[in-house]
Amino acid sequence: MAEITIKNLEDLDNFAKELANYILHNGYKTVLFYGEMGAGKTTLIKQVCKYMGINDNITSPTFAIVNEYKNKNIRINHFDFYRLQSIKEVFDIGFEEYLDSGDYCFIEWPEIIEDYVYDNCLKLNILINSQSYRIIRY
Repeated sequence: MAEITIKNLEDLDNFAKELANYILHNGYKTVLFYGEMGAGKTTLIKQVCKYMGINDNITSPTFAIVNEYKNKNIRINHFDFYRLQSIKEVFDIGFEEYLDSGDYCFIEWPEIIEDYVYDNCLKLNILINSQSYRIIRY
């Protein structure tokens, strides 16, 4: 397990660039983003998408459950399962089809689906320390 401390937006940007390259070159199609409300999950995803070549407006899919972003080579499905109460709700949106599509799946609040994702996924845990820095463990 690795750990990085994010002290400012420059650190975040540098880490997002490294993370995007890591995802693209290591075969991870599913990335799970853990962290409390306000930890920066969506902010990190925005930056990672940018470095994966996505120029769309990246927003939190809290109410839509899933947002889709794409360029000519990549499609990213960005999920937010914060409001979902049961695994049935996850499957009702066609989650299995998204996982099986070969597209990238970035999932915020993934606790509800942990038993259903493939073993080959990247897990990031974003913590906030006493100085309000973000600690990212992966």
